[in-house]
This record gives sequence, structure tokens and C-alpha cells, in this order.
Amino acid sequence: MEVFDGMDRGENILDLSRLNMDNLSLDNISEERRKDTKQLYLAYNRLTVLPDHVSLFANLEFIDISNNEISVLCEDLTRLNKLKTLIAKNNRLDESSLPKDFGSMQLEVLNLSGNRFVQLPNQCLKLERLKSLSVGGNRLKAIPAEIEHLTSLELLYLGGNLITDIPPELASLPNLSYLVLCDNRIQSVPPQLARMYSLRSLSLHNNLLTYLPREILSLVRLQELSLRGNPLVVRFVKDMTYDPPSLLELAGRTIKSRNLEYSRLELPSHLLLYLDLASKCPNPKCAGVYFDSCVRHIKFVDFCGKYRLPLMHYLCSPECTSPCSSGPQSDADSEDENSVPADRLQRVLLG
Repeated sequence: MEVFDGMDRGENILDLSRLNMDNLSLDNISEERRKDTKQLYLAYNRLTVLPDHVSLFANLEFIDISNNEISVLCEDLTRLNKLKTLIAKNNRLDESSLPKDFGSMQLEVLNLSGNRFVQLPNQCLKLERLKSLSVGGNRLKAIPAEIEHLTSLELLYLGGNLITDIPPELASLPNLSYLVLCDNRIQSVPPQLARMYSLRSLSLHNNLLTYLPREILSLVRLQELSLRGNPLVVRFVKDMTYDPPSLLELAGRTIKSRNLEYSRLELPSHLLLYLDLASKCPNPKCAGVYFDSCVRHIKFVDFCGKYRLPLMHYLCSPECTSPCSSGPQSDADSEDENSVPADRLQRVLLG
């Protein structure tokens, strides 16, 4: 037993991590020590299988087997009736690695990130008490509709996969507060997600989103919405810098905005051509014009009564930031703008 005394991090904690072990030997661990252990750390070893005798830690509540070479979890793992947390990230697990009765366990936290899952195992979708599920950095192509059975779920991390769609069944998870779907291939967000009344954080950065459903503004508890790295943001927000107007432009603006008269016989042809290129500021409260120097401004507008579409507007100066219009808006659009705080719109856009 003395072999492991220096590895104990507390009375109920047994730390066997970073020992370069390729198998778990219990020869030097007394029966009493096994009985007292509630947290077992086996991370950063060379284990290829989680052996059956792990079940001898009858009172185990937490086990970390991360960063090994494990491809199979033993059947006897399901005998650990008190186990609440299983951390098994960065191994070689796939759909065939889990015990048949894995879904009958009382797990509340399950981390399978950094493995080889192509789909979520059916056993995981039967863990009724699960509050946190992390399966990031795998090869998942879809989120099964059966995810709705995990009604206790509060955190779902599926970042870094190959997911293309968000199933509307996610809206059936009443307690979900944190949803991470970043670094996938998602092209749209279903409007049903507006029913996720507990959602506080939604991470969608680095996907293929080109729009958001207007219903997302109904997520009254949403505090964080990450959208960077999507066409939605990249196309409209990238390089939103303002170059001060040149002296030539300032002179041209003065002539155009004040309707100063000039004769085509008095000005060189290149200046006449330049003055003809003036663009009127789209802000109805502004009578200004611009030539080369303008401010890029994004505005959500109603689109077909269904989506809030981000559109680019070009304003004549940074001070010209009052609401502008690119065309007629629906009554519903006007009502939404009055009822939704500006800071929430900013979070929806910029994440």
C-alpha cells in the first residue's frame, strides 16, 4: 500500500495518474482503501482497457480515465451504483466500446470528448439523470432526435464534430442552460430553439450560418451568443474599419450636401466625374453623401416575415448611427425593434 501513499490527494481520493501504467493492479491497494475511495484518477497512463476489477471500488463516485489508449470500458463498470462522474476524454472509444447496460447507470456527468464516436451511442441517450454531456472533438455527423430523452441535461457540449443540422428536439430539454455546437458544419438554426427557456449560453462560432431565425430573440435568459467565424458575421463584420475622408472627398461632400452650383466649364473632367459618383447616406435623418469613405453598419431587418436577416448599410460617418432603412419594413419588424433591448441585438450579432 505504501507504493500509493504519495499519490493520495485526500482521504477519499486515490490518484494513480501519470504512472505510465499499462494495466491496473490492485495488489498494493488494501480492501479498506478500495472501500474508502470515492474519487479515482487514472489519467495519463497507457491503459488500453478499463479492467473489470475497477468495480471493487464499490463506493466510487468519480473516475477520470482521460488521456489513455482505452478502446473498451468493462461490463463491470455498470456495477458502480454510486458513480456520478465519468471522465473518459482523449481515448480510443467508439460506439462499440460501452457496456451493454451503460444506460442504466446513475451518471450525472459524462465526458467522452476527443474519442472516435461517429454517432452518439444509444446507451448514452438512456442516462436519465445526466446533467452534463460532452462529446466534443469526435466524428459525430448528427444529433439524434432521441436526445430529447435526456430531460435532466443542463450542459451539452458537441463542439468540434461534423454536425450539419440542429434537431428541433433539443427544444424539449427543459433544463438545458449551456449548448455548445461550435466548430461544426451547421448551416441553420431551427426556430424551435426559441422554446429553450432555460438557455443562457449558445456557442455557434465557426459554422456555416448565413442567417438566424428571428425567434431567437425570444430567448429571454440568453446571456451569451457566440457567432464569430460564420458567413453571417464574416461577410458583414470583417474589416469594419472607417477610413477618414480625404480633402477631396470633404470638398465633394460640401458641394453636394449644400447643393452648391458649379459649371461644367469651370471644373476638370475628372472632378466632374468624381462628383457624379456621390452616394446618398441611407439614413433618412441625414442629408449627407459619401464617395470612398463610409461606415459599414449592420442592421437586422424583417425578411419574408420569418427571419431577421443581417444586412449591410453604408453610412456617411461614424456619427450617423441612428436607425436607417433599406426599404419598407413590416409592422412586426418595427414592433420587434421597439421591444427588444439594443444590447440583446448586439449580442445576437457579435456573440
